[in-house]
Amino acid sequence: MSAPSPFQRPRRLRRTAALRALTREIHLSAEQFILPLFVHDGQGDQVIQTMPGVLRHDLAGLLNRAKEAWELGIQSIVLFGIPAHKDALGSGAHAEQGIVQRAIREIKAKFPEMTVIADTCLCEYTEHGHCGPLVPDGQGGWTVDNDAALPLLAQTAVSQARAGADIVAPSAMMDGQVGAIRAALDAAGFEHVPVMAYAVKYASGYYGPFREAAGSTPSVGNRASYQMDPAGGYREALREARLDVEQGADYLMVKPALAYLDVLRVVRDAFNLPLVAYNVSGEYAMLKAAAAAGMLDEKRTVLETLIAFRRAGADAIMTYHALDAARWLREDAAN
Repeated sequence: MSAPSPFQRPRRLRRTAALRALTREIHLSAEQFILPLFVHDGQGDQVIQTMPGVLRHDLAGLLNRAKEAWELGIQSIVLFGIPAHKDALGSGAHAEQGIVQRAIREIKAKFPEMTVIADTCLCEYTEHGHCGPLVPDGQGGWTVDNDAALPLLAQTAVSQARAGADIVAPSAMMDGQVGAIRAALDAAGFEHVPVMAYAVKYASGYYGPFREAAGSTPSVGNRASYQMDPAGGYREALREARLDVEQGADYLMVKPALAYLDVLRVVRDAFNLPLVAYNVSGEYAMLKAAAAAGMLDEKRTVLETLIAFRRAGADAIMTYHALDAARWLREDAAN
């Protein structure tokens, strides 16, 4: 029996690859990717067991990886430093000859057009692995002294800007950190340097591989008292984002991204600042492990995941898949 007329047939627009491309709303490109890179204060590149394909680079290796990214069309990287020595205050984070500061200078000298983002935090530099100085909590344990952390984070951001960072990205989840950093940058003559706020950052189980990579697993307690509760809901997410906007943030970020696509969409709808999705280490490791076990098609699944971030509202994606994804997109464009 024939269908009544008029009759809608959406499949008409999906019949060929060219027709699908003609009506596609979401587009991926290498320029939308931010590649996270680890740099350590030593010699040689080091394997990260839980993150296949990702390395801790020395300065020479870092430059080689930055060159690879640039040639694939990736124009932005974010740097995480692993210092040779750590202390209670994370003083290596703001050292003028710190590993990230040296890395920024070398990358900008060789690739001046590359956007270099400096992760602005203390956890990789403190001997206890927390994002600020610890003080007794009055209950026999320890807690981070929020207000004591702010000048240290501000000092770190200024040192990163002085080294040539194009963007500073505070990730400590300390109350008031964006305002303190913005004021310090402006006072030091870096009013042109944007702040990419880790505005909505959850206390997540998806960070495990990163903590191995950066050597930042807390030695006491955990970060649940300052990172966000996964069950906190939309009101908490919007409040955190709004506070960062009011303090002068230029970008907002949601971290992790894959398990928080709904939050990404809510933040996108509420604010008109550029929005970054951080596709974190655990999300990367899961797909890598499944692909290695033959459980899924890596290319297809990775690109589908990255499209999901864009569809949810992300303008840019911070992802360890960036090199592979850029390579796949280039190959597809050539075919």
